[in-house]
Amino acid sequence: MSKPQSGFLAELERRGVSRREFMGFCGVMASIFAFPRSVGAQIAQAIETKQKPTLVWLEFQDCAGNTESFLRAGRPTTTDILLDTLSVDYHETLMAAAGHQAEAVLATTVEEKEGAYLAVVEGSIPTGANGAYCTVGGRAALDIAREVCGGAAATIAIGTCAAFGGIPAAAPNPTGALSVADAVPGIQNLINLPACPANGDNRAALVVYYLTFNRWPPLDRYRRPLFAYGKSIHDNCERRAHFDAGQYVEQWGDEGHRRGYCLYKMGCK
Repeated sequence: MSKPQSGFLAELERRGVSRREFMGFCGVMASIFAFPRSVGAQIAQAIETKQKPTLVWLEFQDCAGNTESFLRAGRPTTTDILLDTLSVDYHETLMAAAGHQAEAVLATTVEEKEGAYLAVVEGSIPTGANGAYCTVGGRAALDIAREVCGGAAATIAIGTCAAFGGIPAAAPNPTGALSVADAVPGIQNLINLPACPANGDNRAALVVYYLTFNRWPPLDRYRRPLFAYGKSIHDNCERRAHFDAGQYVEQWGDEGHRRGYCLYKMGCK
């Protein structure tokens, strides 16, 4: 008798993703973390068997770019399905409930699952005019962030606006927009996933790491996961030796350009 499939594997099959493709995904995840591909079996077991975490997604001063990326389109990959199977209890844009019902769901999750849910924050947090520039259900974004992020097992600041303030925080910054770290200092396990939108594979890898090892990955000084941001493109550039030697392209088509010199002076920074 064949072994019954887990709910996740059954969902993969329903959407046309084979077991082989799933194991390939787990091998890629192991490679992203700089582990041997053999760790892929451990990752696969964790994804198949562990309960997916509850997630609440807050949208503040944002363009909804990360939400649009989260929704995605086209043939679903293992990454897409993994993110789909998370228990997203609250997301204003995605949930069917609205108004008082939606806010009641958030309040219930924060109260009943304190210390066990993940908070995702999209967008910067305005602090000017006592938070009046962004309110949800009559409450300032700053107050909501303090409550929700304060009770979360971890907070993921997704996108550049949430991670570093982004365009809303640029001078003259009339709304007093701040990043999550600056607006709500001291919250535990804050992880920044910048970019606009953040890379979907990095989102998935973050969840996979947590499911597999029951802890969050090492972070750099900007609180970004080292597996995704530990090296820059500059570190692996094929022209890096020329940069180190001080050999630059001074003008398109010049001798240095033909020889493959560094493009730093031409705007590649």
